[in-house]
Amino acid sequence: MRLSNSVRWFALAASVLASGELAAQSGATLTGRVTDDSGAAVSGAQVVVSHQTTGNTTGALSQADGRYLIAGIRAGGPYRVEVRSIGYGPAVMADITFEAGQTRTLDFTVSQEAIAIDAIEVFASRAQEGRTPVAYTDVPKVQIQNQLGSRDLPMVLNVTPSVYSTQQGGGAGDARINVRGFSQRNTAVMINGVPVNDMENGWVYWSNWDGLGDAATSIQLQRGLSAVNLATPSIGGTLNVITDPSANRAGFSYKQEFGSGSFLKETFVGHTGEMDGFALTASVVRKTADGQYQGIGGSDATWTDAWAYYMASSYQINARNRLELYAVGAPQRHGQNLYKLNLGTLDQEFARSLDGYDPAALAKFPEAGRTWSPNVNVVSPDYNQTQYASSGPGAGTFDRFSRSFLNERENYFHKPQVNLNWYSYFGDGLTLSTVAYYSGGAGGGTGTLGSSRNAEFDYRFTQRVPDWNGTIAKNRARADGSSGYILRNSVNNQWTIGAISKLRKDFSRGWTTEVGLDWRTASVDHYRDVRDLLGGQFFVDNNNEFTGPRNATFGDRIDYNNTNDINWLGTYLQAERSTQSGSFFGMFGWAQNEYDYTDHFKRGDDGNKLNVNSGKLNGFQVKGGVVRNLTQEWSLFGNAGYVSKVPIFDGVIDDRNGVRNPDPQNEKFASFETGLSYRAMSRGVSFDVNLYHTTWRDRTNNLFVRNLTGEGQDGLVNLLGVDARHMGVEAQGAFQPNDLVRFDVAASVGNWKYLDDVTGTYKPDDRDAETQTFNFYIKDLKVADAPQTQFAYAVSLFPVEGFYFRAQGKTFASHYAEFDPFSRTGTDDRGVQSWQAPGYTVFDLHAAYRLGDILPAAGDLRLFANVYNLLDEIYVQDAVDNSRFNGFDGDHDADDAEVFLGIPRSFNLGFEVRF
Repeated sequence: MRLSNSVRWFALAASVLASGELAAQSGATLTGRVTDDSGAAVSGAQVVVSHQTTGNTTGALSQADGRYLIAGIRAGGPYRVEVRSIGYGPAVMADITFEAGQTRTLDFTVSQEAIAIDAIEVFASRAQEGRTPVAYTDVPKVQIQNQLGSRDLPMVLNVTPSVYSTQQGGGAGDARINVRGFSQRNTAVMINGVPVNDMENGWVYWSNWDGLGDAATSIQLQRGLSAVNLATPSIGGTLNVITDPSANRAGFSYKQEFGSGSFLKETFVGHTGEMDGFALTASVVRKTADGQYQGIGGSDATWTDAWAYYMASSYQINARNRLELYAVGAPQRHGQNLYKLNLGTLDQEFARSLDGYDPAALAKFPEAGRTWSPNVNVVSPDYNQTQYASSGPGAGTFDRFSRSFLNERENYFHKPQVNLNWYSYFGDGLTLSTVAYYSGGAGGGTGTLGSSRNAEFDYRFTQRVPDWNGTIAKNRARADGSSGYILRNSVNNQWTIGAISKLRKDFSRGWTTEVGLDWRTASVDHYRDVRDLLGGQFFVDNNNEFTGPRNATFGDRIDYNNTNDINWLGTYLQAERSTQSGSFFGMFGWAQNEYDYTDHFKRGDDGNKLNVNSGKLNGFQVKGGVVRNLTQEWSLFGNAGYVSKVPIFDGVIDDRNGVRNPDPQNEKFASFETGLSYRAMSRGVSFDVNLYHTTWRDRTNNLFVRNLTGEGQDGLVNLLGVDARHMGVEAQGAFQPNDLVRFDVAASVGNWKYLDDVTGTYKPDDRDAETQTFNFYIKDLKVADAPQTQFAYAVSLFPVEGFYFRAQGKTFASHYAEFDPFSRTGTDDRGVQSWQAPGYTVFDLHAAYRLGDILPAAGDLRLFANVYNLLDEIYVQDAVDNSRFNGFDGDHDADDAEVFLGIPRSFNLGFEVRF
């Protein structure tokens, strides 16, 4: 039995509908029908035809009546035909041959009498065509390989409706993703069905998953409430990454990539093949980019020094029990560009072209260059002080990355994740799927610490840039040997353990029930320590109430030192019925969260370490949906749900001041959507269109702000009763008139806005200070930070066998700059929208050529190339309105925004060879 290639086959078959990445072939045709043991049709089954010698693969999905059609199979053989369907075991026919022009008919029956090899698909709650009532998009492995090109994983989703991903300042792993106007905090990210969002605040740091694009077999993005059941539900959507299970043929592959900025990447993958039910796949990735600092207008020094690893093993104990073990991680360091700048600083010609940019602002913001960053500056090579990190990759004492420059902002982290999955089939339709998982995490980010009076700065282009040489000289001149200004590490050390278990029972007549348990616990240490003393011998820290002022050096914790503990417990019950005519489901879930905070530097009322506990906080979700297969080609779906979600850690406990929110409110989401799908019998035309409407009540929105009262006290603002409405229409479609060309389109138009003005409480950075109340005027302001209108369009060409070419365009509009609600305290700003960034269009090119298809002597060799931002368009990809750092006159227009411009034209090319 071949056990390990199921997800890859699913991806290849689905790509006939979703991506158009398979090269065209001409020749024979295979048709037939897929049914289950009762004779009922099985829709959405993956029928995969693979050549038993060359490994070339093509496929299709079965229709609502179970029928499938695969055209263009090259004459000859032998071929292996295999059928996979979620929840069923495989059906296989081998040693099949075809003649040119021949049409063969093969019918298959799939059984539930064994644990399905596609169990990971079931566990991950993957949506299925004609069965799952949600809006979703599949991105198969072949599309990831052909389009991602070593960028952060979310960038391959930018052609998906209502999805906006950017690389922000350009640092490796610093990307972000926004779905339907919701940030990553409300978009669940899962790897093989296991959530990876930060348990404190829901964020995802893509640098932690740097090798995931190489390991991923497919990505499925379910937009909206989704069909996934978690202790804390997603709202914007659920991004589920399925990694390669163990391969079915022994061998290994090597991939070499080259890119802009002296980028180099090597990937090694090895497979044992199946050995008496056991198989193993392992990969190692090495990635570097030098980021050489070149001064004014030069590189931003976003260098990269990264590794990544991946392992997947499986063991089929018997027909009814299967074990899988996964491990993935990416120890890395990279330079960061974290500060957005005024448009005049980055490109004055572009700034002049924009309505609302006052020419007078150009004098205040001299041009530095499109890629310039204030987060890096030169340092004398004679300065040979080592640096230090207490945890993370390369922990201990080490030399800085470059002798000639020094990064103010650097990220270093390693977050491994290990999953042990057990699938067991007890017979009579009863299946238990359980995963136990561990995720570690060690590392942090760098910055400066100390009094600015003790530092020197270059005021380039009105930006404050650390003058490392001047500061080093100043520290060395201090009589007591102390450093008044240093580089510090902000450390985040953590561990998480959890278990998710799902018991599923299949009844007659298409009924299925499922009960699940989701338990997670995590502990996170936050502290700062000394990274670089910049010429001094120690740093005086005054923030530890237990020790008083002390002379700190490498290894000493400074500034703050606290531990956050998080406990989640969730359960759900779901019922579903699925037939040839459609399906419906309903579910109820309950979750309980508890947060605990311990400050190791501050005393509580009892004289011991300050401790704050949230108590047990309860939330719930209820949702359901229905799919109606109107004909073999048309399907209609609808879903609705209500979620009461416990706030994130920061919404309950302020871990800077050690204060508990006295009345944390659950966030409430009410959502519904409806959609229509069409799949032509020929599979040459497909499209989906859907409408969504989500109301977000009592949004948690806490933020540390500076000097809100004008009295010089920083503090925390907690907004109460923030309500927003996200609604819109989405569509995607594909048309393949013949074997040589395919067209793909996607579009989304949203209307996201805040519904009411709100009040907020301001707590100064002093536990004994009184709380103050303010009004914030945000009614009818657009929800910002992502374009509300998006279009994507592509043409794919397959001129000869083995060659693939895709030209792709993306257009974005109605992009409102992110704004600080806490700045909207004056009635003069009431109803004034944040700055609307100019719309833009970018084009990308992707090409790949598998030489072995034409030149057998070349073996299994693939060449590939990608060009991003082909026309080198200058555009605003991220923006903040009325910047207090880089604004000009404060009237919410172009000269008051600070931005990240889009990444200039870049390329990625290389080769891959398989043995």
